Amino acid sequence: MLSYRSVPLGGPRAMTVRRSLPQRARSLIGAWCFVDHYGPDDMSLTGGMEVPGHPHTGLQTASWLFTGEVEHRDTAGTHALVRPGQLNLMTAGSGIAHSEYSTPATTVLHGVQLWIALPGADRFAAPGFAHYEPPVADVDGAKVLVFLGSLFGQTSPVPMYSALVGAEVTLAGGHSLDVKLDAGYEHGFLCDTGSLAVGGAVAQPGEIVFQPAGASAITLEASPSEPTRILVLGGKPFGEQIVMWWNFIGRSHEEVVAFREEWQRQRADLTPGAPGRYGAFPDVWEHTLPAPELPNVRLRSRG
Repeated sequence: MLSYRSVPLGGPRAMTVRRSLPQRARSLIGAWCFVDHYGPDDMSLTGGMEVPGHPHTGLQTASWLFTGEVEHRDTAGTHALVRPGQLNLMTAGSGIAHSEYSTPATTVLHGVQLWIALPGADRFAAPGFAHYEPPVADVDGAKVLVFLGSLFGQTSPVPMYSALVGAEVTLAGGHSLDVKLDAGYEHGFLCDTGSLAVGGAVAQPGEIVFQPAGASAITLEASPSEPTRILVLGGKPFGEQIVMWWNFIGRSHEEVVAFREEWQRQRADLTPGAPGRYGAFPDVWEHTLPAPELPNVRLRSRG
């Protein structure tokens, strides 16, 4: 079982997220390297999601909502909304910056923010963006949406750099579902609502039941009296060491230091025609996030 820690996320009153990955017990599930689960969040109490422009390298961000709406802008020129049942997948690759704000029409915000580590051969890929709304499938009475990879005979057309699967599964109270797994994948089952029983483990919202590679099937059991919604996150073991700090993924302490210095330099130099590693900032950005100070120790590899 992978528990979570509570982390404040921006805004004048700071919306709290439940961060279950990475942690000491485990840094990656396949190439999935970061899981923030948030909400249901009353926007009138917290101000919602307010994340000004900030950088990323060496990863992809996957935004998935259950309730509400988030506006995305990035330095590759994308301006998009994400709504429940839709995937926004941004490839940072060699470097990108983006902002995320819940929209004024949103009263309750509820969803996940996920990161995918890019393998060494592709970690400097050109920045990009994909949007996909998977069909809703009925699988033995369960509601299933497959947004990455393949599961239950459903396949997402979104291209990937690693062998992955990502899906939302909703079970009625008291129901169970047998799931055929790719035995070459390790899997995490994130409980969103209700409670999830897998084998002898029971997860509450924000917790992940981890299943190592080698299993070809598993049974998911819902709460006895209420629906249980689950995210299935899986993939082939990543097989690489990464250095992950703030919003950057690199392969060494020195590389991450350089990424940070480039971001700080670009924030200070807004000369037209000189966008730098992280691209040209959108005109509507009034400010961007400064990088925090580095710790007084060398950043360690994980994975």
